[in-house]
Amino acid sequence: MGKRVLIVGGVAGGMSAATRARRLAEDAEIVVFERGPHVSFANCGLPYFLGGEIADRAKLLVQTPERLRAAFNLDVRTRAEVVGIDRERKEVRVRDRATGREYAEGYDALVLSTGAAPIVPKVDGAHRAGHFVLRTLEEMDGIDAWIKERGAKTAVVVGGGFIGLEVAEQFHRRGLSATVVERNPQVLKPFDPEMAAHLHLELRTHGVALHLNNGLARFDAPTDAECAAASVVVLADGTRLPADVVILGLGVRPESKLARDAGLAIGVTGGIHVDEHLRTSDPNIYAVGDTIEVTHAVTGKPAAIPLGGPANRQGRTAADNIFGIPTKYPGTLGTAIVRVFDRTAAVTGANEAQLKDAGIDFRAVHVHPNSHAGYYPGAQPVALKLLFAPDSGRLLGAQAVGADGIDKRIDVLATALRAGMTVDDVADLELCYAPPFGSAKDAVNLAGMAAQNVLRGRVTPIQWHELEALPNALILDVRDAKERAAGAIPNTVHIPLPELRGRLNELPRDREIVAHCASGQRSYAACRVLTQHGFTCRNLVGSYKTWKAATDGLALGSA
Repeated sequence: MGKRVLIVGGVAGGMSAATRARRLAEDAEIVVFERGPHVSFANCGLPYFLGGEIADRAKLLVQTPERLRAAFNLDVRTRAEVVGIDRERKEVRVRDRATGREYAEGYDALVLSTGAAPIVPKVDGAHRAGHFVLRTLEEMDGIDAWIKERGAKTAVVVGGGFIGLEVAEQFHRRGLSATVVERNPQVLKPFDPEMAAHLHLELRTHGVALHLNNGLARFDAPTDAECAAASVVVLADGTRLPADVVILGLGVRPESKLARDAGLAIGVTGGIHVDEHLRTSDPNIYAVGDTIEVTHAVTGKPAAIPLGGPANRQGRTAADNIFGIPTKYPGTLGTAIVRVFDRTAAVTGANEAQLKDAGIDFRAVHVHPNSHAGYYPGAQPVALKLLFAPDSGRLLGAQAVGADGIDKRIDVLATALRAGMTVDDVADLELCYAPPFGSAKDAVNLAGMAAQNVLRGRVTPIQWHELEALPNALILDVRDAKERAAGAIPNTVHIPLPELRGRLNELPRDREIVAHCASGQRSYAACRVLTQHGFTCRNLVGSYKTWKAATDGLALGSA
């Protein structure tokens, strides 16, 4: 008989480990314990069922115990909760949640895939009826039933993370009036503020109220004058938001209690500490998925990054190592994507805050090309930000927002990040081109080229939020008159680029000049002209489009 492998928890990490283990060892005995009723379901699809985009609930059930036994000869036990680990005896204690009976099972190798638990705030009224988290099919069913039974019309989502925005979008689709509450000045913490600002504007455009920089204080019972089937959400500034349904989207914490009680090492983020082979501090126990602390692949710092893709790969890696295939997990980039109405936002690698926290020097560029050739119908603007090392040009992170082609750009850059590429490599990538799909210089190439210009010292950049630090600088708008009439940065001098060489005498040589256009391309050309004529010039990164999105989107502090 081969090894006896016990796996605690199903879904992404656990089931990936179980099925990989079976493919590697036909003679192994593999038992999966899942405390819930479903061992393999599409938890990322839950918001879309609530909004009706996924109409068939059965589509969310990826696998059943019966199918897993038939296809992989796995012993899958649902409603079976592992309540303790005896490391010395190499046994787990299991409680049958249907009968309450407890029993022990021995192992040669143990995999912990216990996931993460939604955060419920410790405030008054948090457990009132009509308040929900969304992590399981049962919680999804409860939300759906509550909305139908109560005829819910208003919803408040507390938390502006990925799930929170998806739920708000889907509630709007369902016909509810949706409000998002976020204690930070922006939604989506993995994004830099000026990139998240695009989504602030998109939410408002579709009628979703947004309360930023204004955290949750408590939940009150409604007064006679307030109509709310669930409660009144009270914010830090006293704002009262009546809600028929409340979703708590405040993030998750690693479910590491089982490991902690067993004496396994716990990391600084609260996740189970594992080595590069996903072994815990006990060489016979591995851990994968949302329950572990990973190493951020760019910053090298410990991180909690609960994503389905990494969890699946971690399950495979753990199984490889259990069965003698030395495999290292390379760390997590945090590549993620979300759709918010007509905009898609995606991110990979580190953002500015993470780089600063890690003490990593960086530079940033923004580009605003089209999703495909501008002359071909349907081209949509792409806002793409690239972060890179100022000495080597090594990629550090990327973010993009737009209506089309966002996923493929960030996927390319995530691949480049994993490969350790530089901005020179990115500028030279040979990517698909035909008018319906891209441009001869793709958005990814253009970002690399813009970064090359900074790296080589051909232009000195300045970001939108740094303008206030240069009160004596002259801001030069080199767009045409029609563009300027539609909107302008205050207190700027206007000289269109085609007229610049003939009007150099109008510009001071004793003041720094910050040039901008719509996206940064023409202002780069302007800076090249000015610096070669003896002026000191900086290029506003992302120019008017980035400045406008940031100043408008981040000004939406309250609904």
